[in-house]
Amino acid sequence: MRRPVAVRVIGPMQWIVYPALITAAVTFVLATPVQVFGLNLPEPIIPLVLAFAWPLIRPSIIAPVVLMVLGLFLNFILGGTLGLWSLALLAVYSVVLVSRSFLMGQDTAVLFVWYSACCGLAFSVAYLITTIVAGRPPSLLALIGQVVPTLLLFPFANHLIERFEDGDVRFR
Repeated sequence: MRRPVAVRVIGPMQWIVYPALITAAVTFVLATPVQVFGLNLPEPIIPLVLAFAWPLIRPSIIAPVVLMVLGLFLNFILGGTLGLWSLALLAVYSVVLVSRSFLMGQDTAVLFVWYSACCGLAFSVAYLITTIVAGRPPSLLALIGQVVPTLLLFPFANHLIERFEDGDVRFR
């Protein structure tokens, strides 16, 4: 007699919709004007985690669309130029997608270096566009105040990659 085998079905709800909703909720909470010990809450660019992890998990046509929507959400919440974070997130997504064959199966340290480089790319795009639109460069201290918390989110990207990496063998 054959025993049923448990099959883990991974659909877009598990690796795109739920993480995107969680990301939007946490971004909204961290954007509230609350001060703790006289300091504002950090404002990391949380969707950058998804822009890095999604192309490594599975190439998709839905993921860039969701990233674009999350970027527009960031622009409204953080008060930036319309399309700024969408462009930055899609730049990261495309770089990771192109280098996907190299990054698959790499050690966590290599992924962290690439995540850091992708953060540098995203914030460079945002810095350049903000400088052009505003006519003067934004504060470097404010930039560092966003870059450091965003870099500290790498364990979430790594967890997402490890959790869903083997979900669909068609995309190895």
